[in-house]
Amino acid sequence: MSLNIRRVAHRFGYQRVLEDIDLTVAPGEAVALVGPSGCGKTTLLNLAAGLLSPWEGCVDCHFARPAMMFQQPRLLPWKRTRDNIALGLKAAGQPRAIRHATAAALARRMGLTEDDLDKYPSALSGGMQSRAALARALAVQPDLLLLDEAFSALDIGLKSELYNLLAEERRIRACAVLMITHDLMEAIRLADRILVMAGSPGRIVAEHRIDTPLAARDESWGYAHIAEFIRWPDIRAAFLLPELS
Repeated sequence: MSLNIRRVAHRFGYQRVLEDIDLTVAPGEAVALVGPSGCGKTTLLNLAAGLLSPWEGCVDCHFARPAMMFQQPRLLPWKRTRDNIALGLKAAGQPRAIRHATAAALARRMGLTEDDLDKYPSALSGGMQSRAALARALAVQPDLLLLDEAFSALDIGLKSELYNLLAEERRIRACAVLMITHDLMEAIRLADRILVMAGSPGRIVAEHRIDTPLAARDESWGYAHIAEFIRWPDIRAAFLLPELS
């Protein structure tokens, strides 16, 4: 059981956006894709999710229950929060009472109240909508979670809170994660491997492993290591930062 991307290239019209991508995500592993805007990270994630088909190469996903969380929460505006969280469970044919009980339990873990469950998305703050979107993704008990800049619009405190929730979910279910982010702190806090993308068309130009156990990577650890991370030559080159003397 794994996600295997082999020699993938992709284009939109005449514009080639990805070239010669090789990537594997193993069960329980978290992989972060980092790189500048326009290097094809979101396209690569959409290929992994099966939302696009590659022009060249192959994408083989052997995970049974992948789920995706987008940069925008994308909650259905005509459904209450409870039904948004339970959307995947309804699609799977779960009875109403069971899926609503699951949604309520997940909502509590995400810091949402019973009153929040009865609200439509328009009545929720941006942070609450992100909590509901994460709960919706986790409701199906995914073995692969795909995150597309899922925490980018959140404040520092809420980001840290959702990082901890995601880490706990990985600990409980050994869920694999493939995430894209512009936030280098987020990458070193959450990922086991960091793949650096650059270029147009986008390519994977470097890989870094984070050996510190996830439970030990708290905020203090992150701040202590981000300065070292930003000094790596491939990171500086990918983000067009000047060379250090």
